[in-house]
Amino acid sequence: MNYQKELDKLIERLKKEERVPRLLLHSCCAPCSSYVLEYLSDYFEITVFYYNPNIYPESEYTKRILEQQTLIGSMKVKHPVAFVAGSYDKEDFYAATKGLEHIKEGGERCLRCYEMRLRESAKLAKAGEFEYFTTTLSISPLKNADRLNEIGTKLALEYGVSYLQSDFKKKNGYKRSIELSKEFGLYRQNYCGCEFSLWAAEK
Repeated sequence: MNYQKELDKLIERLKKEERVPRLLLHSCCAPCSSYVLEYLSDYFEITVFYYNPNIYPESEYTKRILEQQTLIGSMKVKHPVAFVAGSYDKEDFYAATKGLEHIKEGGERCLRCYEMRLRESAKLAKAGEFEYFTTTLSISPLKNADRLNEIGTKLALEYGVSYLQSDFKKKNGYKRSIELSKEFGLYRQNYCGCEFSLWAAEK
Protein backbone atom coordinates (compact mmCIF):
# COMPACT_ATOMS: atom_id res chain seq x y z
CA MET A 1 0.00 0.00 0.00
CA ASN A 2 1.15 3.53 -0.72
CA TYR A 3 0.51 5.05 2.71
CA GLN A 4 1.32 8.57 1.56
CA LYS A 5 -1.27 8.45 -1.21
CA GLU A 6 -3.88 7.22 1.26
CA LEU A 7 -3.00 10.03 3.66
CA ASP A 8 -3.19 12.56 0.81
CA LYS A 9 -6.72 11.31 -0.01
CA LEU A 10 -7.80 11.65 3.62
CA ILE A 11 -6.40 15.17 3.87
CA GLU A 12 -8.21 16.22 0.68
CA ARG A 13 -11.45 14.86 2.12
CA LEU A 14 -10.94 16.73 5.39
CA LYS A 15 -10.29 19.97 3.50
CA LYS A 16 -13.49 19.56 1.46
CA GLU A 17 -15.47 18.82 4.62
CA GLU A 18 -13.74 21.73 6.42
CA ARG A 19 -13.18 19.39 9.35
CA VAL A 20 -10.22 19.31 11.77
CA PRO A 21 -10.15 15.98 13.64
CA ARG A 22 -8.29 15.39 16.89
CA LEU A 23 -5.13 13.29 16.48
CA LEU A 24 -3.06 11.63 19.18
CA LEU A 25 0.51 11.57 17.86
CA HIS A 26 2.92 9.23 19.57
CA SER A 27 6.36 10.84 19.35
CA CYS A 28 9.68 9.07 19.73
CA CYS A 29 11.69 12.31 19.87
CA ALA A 30 11.62 15.99 18.96
CA PRO A 31 13.61 15.72 15.68
CA CYS A 32 11.32 13.03 14.27
CA SER A 33 8.20 14.90 15.36
CA SER A 34 9.32 18.22 13.85
CA TYR A 35 8.32 17.47 10.25
CA VAL A 36 5.22 15.53 11.28
CA LEU A 37 3.96 18.45 13.36
CA GLU A 38 4.74 20.94 10.61
CA TYR A 39 2.88 18.78 8.10
CA LEU A 40 -0.14 17.50 10.03
CA SER A 41 -0.92 20.52 12.21
CA ASP A 42 -2.47 22.18 9.15
CA TYR A 43 -5.16 19.48 9.09
CA PHE A 44 -5.45 18.07 12.63
CA GLU A 45 -5.68 19.29 16.19
CA ILE A 46 -2.73 17.34 17.63
CA THR A 47 -1.83 16.10 21.07
CA VAL A 48 1.75 14.81 21.22
CA PHE A 49 2.00 11.72 23.42
CA TYR A 50 5.53 11.16 24.66
CA TYR A 51 5.61 7.55 25.79
CA ASN A 52 9.03 5.92 25.46
CA PRO A 53 9.98 3.70 28.42
CA ASN A 54 12.56 2.04 26.16
CA ILE A 55 14.92 5.03 26.39
CA TYR A 56 18.16 4.44 28.28
CA PRO A 57 19.64 5.86 30.47
CA GLU A 58 17.19 8.02 32.41
CA SER A 59 19.29 11.14 31.77
CA GLU A 60 18.76 10.54 28.04
CA TYR A 61 15.03 10.20 28.59
CA THR A 62 14.94 13.50 30.48
CA LYS A 63 16.93 15.24 27.74
CA ARG A 64 14.63 13.98 25.00
CA ILE A 65 11.35 14.78 26.74
CA LEU A 66 12.48 18.33 27.52
CA GLU A 67 13.56 18.77 23.90
CA GLN A 68 10.12 17.63 22.77
CA GLN A 69 8.35 20.16 25.01
CA THR A 70 10.68 22.94 23.88
CA LEU A 71 9.98 22.22 20.22
CA ILE A 72 6.20 22.29 20.72
CA GLY A 73 6.50 25.64 22.44
CA SER A 74 8.67 27.04 19.64
CA MET A 75 6.84 25.92 16.51
CA LYS A 76 4.29 28.13 14.81
CA VAL A 77 1.35 25.93 13.85
CA LYS A 78 -2.08 26.49 12.32
CA HIS A 79 -4.00 24.39 14.86
CA PRO A 80 -3.19 23.90 18.56
CA VAL A 81 -0.62 21.29 19.61
CA ALA A 82 -0.91 19.93 23.15
CA PHE A 83 1.45 17.65 25.05
CA VAL A 84 0.96 14.61 27.27
CA ALA A 85 3.77 12.67 28.94
CA GLY A 86 3.37 8.94 29.41
CA SER A 87 4.86 7.05 32.34
CA TYR A 88 8.52 6.09 32.26
CA ASP A 89 8.07 2.46 33.30
CA LYS A 90 11.39 1.00 32.20
CA GLU A 91 10.50 -2.45 33.49
CA ASP A 92 7.61 -2.67 31.02
CA PHE A 93 10.08 -2.39 28.15
CA TYR A 94 12.46 -4.99 29.60
CA ALA A 95 9.56 -7.38 30.24
CA ALA A 96 8.25 -6.95 26.67
CA THR A 97 11.67 -7.63 25.11
CA LYS A 98 12.99 -10.29 27.48
CA GLY A 99 15.14 -12.86 25.68
CA LEU A 100 15.59 -10.63 22.63
CA GLU A 101 18.39 -8.44 23.97
CA HIS A 102 20.90 -9.45 21.30
CA ILE A 103 18.53 -9.44 18.33
CA LYS A 104 19.65 -7.07 15.58
CA GLU A 105 17.94 -3.68 15.50
CA GLY A 106 14.81 -3.76 13.38
CA GLY A 107 14.00 -7.34 14.40
CA GLU A 108 11.49 -8.88 16.79
CA ARG A 109 12.68 -6.86 19.79
CA CYS A 110 11.91 -3.60 17.99
CA LEU A 111 8.52 -4.87 16.81
CA ARG A 112 7.55 -5.64 20.39
CA CYS A 113 8.71 -2.19 21.44
CA TYR A 114 6.64 -0.56 18.66
CA GLU A 115 3.56 -2.50 19.74
CA MET A 116 4.06 -1.62 23.40
CA ARG A 117 4.18 2.09 22.60
CA LEU A 118 1.38 2.02 20.04
CA ARG A 119 -0.86 0.01 22.38
CA GLU A 120 -0.50 2.66 25.05
CA SER A 121 -1.27 5.29 22.41
CA ALA A 122 -4.39 3.44 21.29
CA LYS A 123 -5.61 3.18 24.90
CA LEU A 124 -5.15 6.91 25.46
CA ALA A 125 -6.73 7.80 22.11
CA LYS A 126 -9.79 5.72 23.00
CA ALA A 127 -10.05 7.16 26.51
CA GLY A 128 -9.60 10.72 25.23
CA GLU A 129 -12.10 10.28 22.37
CA PHE A 130 -9.56 11.12 19.68
CA GLU A 131 -10.62 10.36 16.13
CA TYR A 132 -7.16 9.13 15.11
CA PHE A 133 -3.84 8.02 16.54
CA THR A 134 -0.49 7.45 14.85
CA THR A 135 3.27 7.59 15.47
CA THR A 136 6.26 9.55 14.23
CA LEU A 137 8.34 6.35 14.04
CA SER A 138 7.83 5.80 10.31
CA ILE A 139 9.88 8.90 9.49
CA SER A 140 13.10 7.05 10.27
CA PRO A 141 14.82 5.27 7.36
CA LEU A 142 15.59 2.50 9.89
CA LYS A 143 11.91 1.86 10.70
CA ASN A 144 9.66 -0.42 8.67
CA ALA A 145 6.51 1.53 7.79
CA ASP A 146 4.67 -1.62 6.68
CA ARG A 147 5.10 -3.28 10.05
CA LEU A 148 4.24 -0.10 11.96
CA ASN A 149 1.04 0.31 9.97
CA GLU A 150 0.15 -3.36 10.45
CA ILE A 151 0.54 -3.00 14.22
CA GLY A 152 -1.37 0.28 14.28
CA THR A 153 -4.24 -1.12 12.20
CA LYS A 154 -4.50 -4.20 14.42
CA LEU A 155 -4.67 -2.05 17.56
CA ALA A 156 -7.21 0.28 15.91
CA LEU A 157 -9.58 -2.66 15.50
CA GLU A 158 -8.91 -3.82 19.05
CA TYR A 159 -9.57 -0.44 20.67
CA GLY A 160 -12.11 1.03 18.26
CA VAL A 161 -10.19 4.16 17.26
CA SER A 162 -8.82 4.87 13.76
CA TYR A 163 -5.12 4.54 13.02
CA LEU A 164 -3.74 7.21 10.70
CA GLN A 165 -1.72 5.11 8.27
CA SER A 166 1.42 6.89 7.17
CA ASP A 167 4.98 6.74 5.99
CA PHE A 168 6.46 10.07 6.99
CA LYS A 169 9.70 9.35 5.11
CA LYS A 170 7.79 10.23 1.94
CA LYS A 171 7.75 13.76 0.54
CA ASN A 172 11.32 14.14 1.83
CA GLY A 173 10.00 13.97 5.39
CA TYR A 174 13.23 12.70 6.88
CA LYS A 175 15.27 15.33 5.05
CA ARG A 176 12.90 18.04 6.25
CA SER A 177 13.21 16.79 9.84
CA ILE A 178 16.98 17.31 9.62
CA GLU A 179 16.46 20.84 8.31
CA LEU A 180 14.00 21.65 11.09
CA SER A 181 16.34 20.17 13.69
CA LYS A 182 19.01 22.62 12.56
CA GLU A 183 16.52 25.49 12.45
CA PHE A 184 15.38 24.87 16.04
CA GLY A 185 18.78 23.75 17.34
CA LEU A 186 17.45 20.33 18.35
CA TYR A 187 19.54 17.65 19.99
CA ARG A 188 19.73 14.68 17.61
CA GLN A 189 20.67 11.42 19.30
CA ASN A 190 22.95 8.90 17.60
CA TYR A 191 21.04 5.78 18.69
CA CYS A 192 17.39 4.78 18.67
CA GLY A 193 16.94 4.93 22.42
CA CYS A 194 17.16 1.60 24.23
CA GLU A 195 20.12 0.10 26.04
CA PHE A 196 20.57 -2.48 23.29
CA SER A 197 20.62 0.06 20.46
CA LEU A 198 23.20 2.00 22.47
CA TRP A 199 25.39 -1.12 22.62
CA ALA A 200 25.14 -1.42 18.82
CA ALA A 201 25.97 2.26 18.31
CA GLU A 202 29.02 2.01 20.56
CA LYS A 203 30.29 -1.03 18.64
